[in-house]
Amino acid sequence: MTSKSSSAPTPANAGSGKISMRKSGAARIVTLDRPGARHALDIEMKQALAAAIPQFARDADTYAILFRSTRPGAFCAGGDVRELARQMVSEPAAAKSNLADEYRLVWLLECFSKPVISLIDGVVMGGGAGITLVNTHRVAAEDYGFAMPEVHIGFFPDDGVAHRLARLDDNVGTYLALTGRRLHRADAFALGLVTHCIDAADFDAIERAIADAQPIDPLLETLHRDPGPGDLSAIRPLIAECFAGPTVEAIIARVAALHASAGEAASRDWAAGVLADLERASPLAMKVALRHVRDAGALDLRQTLVIDYRLAARMIAAADFREGVRATLVDKDHQPNWRPPSPAEISDAFIDDLFKPHLGSELILPTRQEMQAARI
Repeated sequence: MTSKSSSAPTPANAGSGKISMRKSGAARIVTLDRPGARHALDIEMKQALAAAIPQFARDADTYAILFRSTRPGAFCAGGDVRELARQMVSEPAAAKSNLADEYRLVWLLECFSKPVISLIDGVVMGGGAGITLVNTHRVAAEDYGFAMPEVHIGFFPDDGVAHRLARLDDNVGTYLALTGRRLHRADAFALGLVTHCIDAADFDAIERAIADAQPIDPLLETLHRDPGPGDLSAIRPLIAECFAGPTVEAIIARVAALHASAGEAASRDWAAGVLADLERASPLAMKVALRHVRDAGALDLRQTLVIDYRLAARMIAAADFREGVRATLVDKDHQPNWRPPSPAEISDAFIDDLFKPHLGSELILPTRQEMQAARI
């Protein structure tokens, strides 16, 4: 959805038809415009953003950045996984550089000194979640959906999202990381993943108000409507118990026991669905995701992004990533051949090795103080 307000193009949108950046009064409007790929961020889009954000930070006339997308129902499906998989075959070093740039972009937005408002109309996943969770304001429309389904393509929740998942109560973060299940806006608001719930019909009015440099918090609070209880409220005790297991195998066993119990039918049905999600996921990816989310509870975002890169550079070289992309996005047969096929066949020592630092090839991110000194 695009604004009806008048605006002038800026150099930041030159040469890209997939993302536009324009000035509208005191606002910089960044619009994701790749609807055929659900606005997945490819290299060109990430490079355009990374180049523009420091300019916005240093522009005295820029009050705030506003993120939007042109296709209702899809805000951003994440990084372009197909592009990454192709790179990994032809140019492995470039694929790793692509990942590093994505994580640098998340850190850049985290350190950005002005308000950033995402108007999220539709699904937001992966890298899309990464670049919005660090925004000062995250507005969910009625079709909002949050998901981190990476375990189903042999990967793990990256882009710093593990840092946020680790801080969700009742093991909800672990549940989301291992199942890839989607949250709607009521649950996302209750968990703090979004700051406001405002219907998409009001998004143009928000853009005009930000362009007029109106105070953001009173504006959004006036338009916000309580979404009521979410779907998670009734099952959070089940999530808290089942996903407290110390290992992937223990979590699966707890869910299986609930499914086999003589308890309420609704609990058994929930357990059956969760078991199906866990059985579809890559065992290796689940083990990495579980360890990463739990470790991230003791890390800051910068440290989490460094480990994201460490893991991702290794995971994209693994057979499960290639197989997951093939089965889910290329052939779409949804019949991946995971190797190894079960969590029990993956040792703790193997997982430990994935988390060890790369000799001479770690992701280096400036400190927050260094970013502030550079006027980001």
